[in-house]
Amino acid sequence: MDNTTKYAVFGSGSWATAIVKMLCENLDQVGWYMRSEHTKAHLQKEQHNPSYLSSVEFNIEQLKLSNAINEIADWADVLIFVIPSAFIHSELEKLKVDISNKVVVSAVKGIIPESGLLVGEHFHDIYNISFENIAVIAGPCHAEEVALERLSYLTISCADPTKAQAIANALSSNYIKTKISDDIIGTEYAVMLKNIYAIAAGIAHGLGYGDNFQSVLMSNAIREMKRFIKKMHKMKRNINNSAYLGDLLVTGYSVFSRNRMFGNMIGKGYTVKSAQLEMNMVAEGYYAAKSAFELNKKNKRKTRLPIINAVYDILYQNKNPKKVFKRLTEKLD
Repeated sequence: MDNTTKYAVFGSGSWATAIVKMLCENLDQVGWYMRSEHTKAHLQKEQHNPSYLSSVEFNIEQLKLSNAINEIADWADVLIFVIPSAFIHSELEKLKVDISNKVVVSAVKGIIPESGLLVGEHFHDIYNISFENIAVIAGPCHAEEVALERLSYLTISCADPTKAQAIANALSSNYIKTKISDDIIGTEYAVMLKNIYAIAAGIAHGLGYGDNFQSVLMSNAIREMKRFIKKMHKMKRNINNSAYLGDLLVTGYSVFSRNRMFGNMIGKGYTVKSAQLEMNMVAEGYYAAKSAFELNKKNKRKTRLPIINAVYDILYQNKNPKKVFKRLTEKLD
């Protein structure tokens, strides 16, 4: 990978828009695939995304915009997928070009429901991409703060450190600090799990629990995350690093967190359906809660996951949030 390497982003939500902005700080041209013809037309005319981070203005000459996924996949060398996990399978089914020799970067926060695999694993198994050509982007980093150019941090995980550093360099700027890691599986699970815990934090807030309980909830969440990831992929890692604990904290506490917002609505009495309709963004933690619960259920020796189980019971078993959290308080320490 060198200065001629072509990067493309797949997706048009807030995080996709933020990543395009980061890349535009360093690259002459950035590919950008979006499904919506309206979004593409608006960008070309008004120089900003009509639905997400509309304050970010782009130089259209820097962007290679397309509604054709195969055109962008064929053009780029590095494919950064930022499509919600619940919808990525249907988008990938449109792919006709061979991407086995491409570098695939996951900025997706969840498991692909149709395969039950992490995004990296899915690309490895289905599209024959080696793990040396798969990378993961983790925070702590909110799209809204990227738009405001507030100092933010990213961790790029890849089995090939040279590729990880190249991707990190493409995303770095005076307001984006980057580091690299070789824990692809662990960081991808952490990115998924943090959204479940953010929903839990939101539910607690909506129910009226205060800062004291929130701190206990988050300290238990990081230990629960450690148990889950260790069960799924055992390797030496420091769970207190920014890619794990830092990303969990910003997602659990920030006013920009859509998953916390979603949980807060549930805690205040919204049904799951009404909360989803009220939001104009996807709360990835909703899908992640089911995936994490089912993954743990498949294990012969189940991991103790009281917070994930509580969120699953509320979202999928229609159990009363107040009663579920009352029981949860007795399981935390």
